[in-house]
Amino acid sequence: MQINATITGIKYQIFLTSDLERISLEKFDINTCPTSCIIEDKKGSFAISKWVSPKRTRSYPYERVYNTLSNGKKITVIPVVKDEGFDGDRDFIQWDTISLMSLLDVYVILAYYSVAEKSKKYKNKITNQKFDNQYIINKINEISAYHSSALHWNLKELKDNFSDIIDNVKSSYLEISSKSGVKMHNEQGLDNFQEVIKSSLEEFMIFSRKKAKDAQSREFVTFQPKESLQTLTKSKITITNYLGGQYFLTVDEILIEKDNIKLIEAKHSKSSILPSKSDIKDGLLKMILYSNFQNIEIEEKSYNAIPILLLTSTKINAEISSKSKKSKIEEFYKQNNIKIVQQNFIEMLFEEANTNHFLVILNKG
Repeated sequence: MQINATITGIKYQIFLTSDLERISLEKFDINTCPTSCIIEDKKGSFAISKWVSPKRTRSYPYERVYNTLSNGKKITVIPVVKDEGFDGDRDFIQWDTISLMSLLDVYVILAYYSVAEKSKKYKNKITNQKFDNQYIINKINEISAYHSSALHWNLKELKDNFSDIIDNVKSSYLEISSKSGVKMHNEQGLDNFQEVIKSSLEEFMIFSRKKAKDAQSREFVTFQPKESLQTLTKSKITITNYLGGQYFLTVDEILIEKDNIKLIEAKHSKSSILPSKSDIKDGLLKMILYSNFQNIEIEEKSYNAIPILLLTSTKINAEISSKSKKSKIEEFYKQNNIKIVQQNFIEMLFEEANTNHFLVILNKG
């Protein structure tokens, strides 16, 4: 089933904030800093997160970005390309990733890896890739002096600097290959990617969306072990925003009841009472999108969207939701021997859901 939705803006209040470590810009190293942290200099402070790959399904990048969203100026560092060597994967950044960050008012530093080590397990694979730290610091200083929106910055970087960044990618991987003796992927793929960007942003959008649609189609037929669903009604969802960005995602489960459609993002745990915080925050980024839908249609029929974050576990007995009465929640805590720390987490999660008009359900999966 194909769902189409539109977003005109983001309004969302975060409660599950993390205490981010504060680091002075003078001592900052992108390769050793936490995945989300605060950078401070004389001009002010920035919340920064980092991705280990341009691919959005690796290492919970959404959680890392989520942890910075309650701060003022937000930056995320994303490698435009990650080549693991001929025996590994090569991933490219997609337009929709940058567009989503723009929608969330996050400044993107389009970065590249400059150092790596040869894998001990594979002949033609590298590991422990590291960013060019001085390049990142230079970009942070540029953003510090930049007074337009994240959207304008992100578009400027794509238009004015993307081709030069790809040149840096090519020269860095040539040097890494020469020093390590590892064969990398054919450079023609990088040349083609560079030419797409040079031609126009529209070409980049088309190129990226084809890849995203292909990934969406693959995910559509894949049942993830971290999902525990009542049905297998996984559906494709295409989100369009006022920036012209389109996101080709999948929703884990849908339930249609008259004019309402429940959009269910599912997270499951086999060994713990709750799925991990990383899983939950990854799901919350989807809730930020789903709770801001202005319009949602299936075959030209409009529906009211009801976003649901479904958290299941084999260890859970009974069921509660963010709409449950306090007495029922307290009984659930007793039945499942929920510790105080977990209770506090659940209560903040429920407060976030109620404030932002989506539903959280905890039950046995």
